Amino acid sequence: MMFKIKLVILFISMLSATVYADIQVSFKDGAPKDKFVIENTSTCAVKDISMTIDLLQSTGRLIFDTSESGKGVEVFQLFEVTRGQIALKTDTQVNDGATQLSLDITTIAANDFASFTIDVDDTLTTSELGNIRVTGNEIANASVLIKINGDEIVKAAFDLDGKALVIMPICSA
Repeated sequence: MMFKIKLVILFISMLSATVYADIQVSFKDGAPKDKFVIENTSTCAVKDISMTIDLLQSTGRLIFDTSESGKGVEVFQLFEVTRGQIALKTDTQVNDGATQLSLDITTIAANDFASFTIDVDDTLTTSELGNIRVTGNEIANASVLIKINGDEIVKAAFDLDGKALVIMPICSA
């Protein structure tokens, strides 16, 4: 009988174990549009989170290029959702020359992704591929901030491969 009770307690504790939800954000340089992919690498859905992509500390001093006559170089592209339930948080478009954009993400299923395109340019006087193309090295040190449960913020920096892995404390319910 004691063995059965211990087994039931173990089973209940396994059911209530914390499930972590990791979000990987990848930057992919492209022509004419650059792409951000937001991947839920966990086994549970991620719901109702706010995300900010902040380019201010990027090695390439990156900006979003959303206007023909603005601070970017040559080609410009507006923000466009290409997959998933994501939307700009405050404005209908990202301001030209901005270094941040904020998103509301309704849901990303387990092992699924959402994505959007926009133009990103560097502002270096000398850059690897010119100002119009951005390498993983140039987006390094830019950051991703995710707000969950209304006020808790988790953060990660982009690496040299153009990826940022945000370790979430728990899956959103």
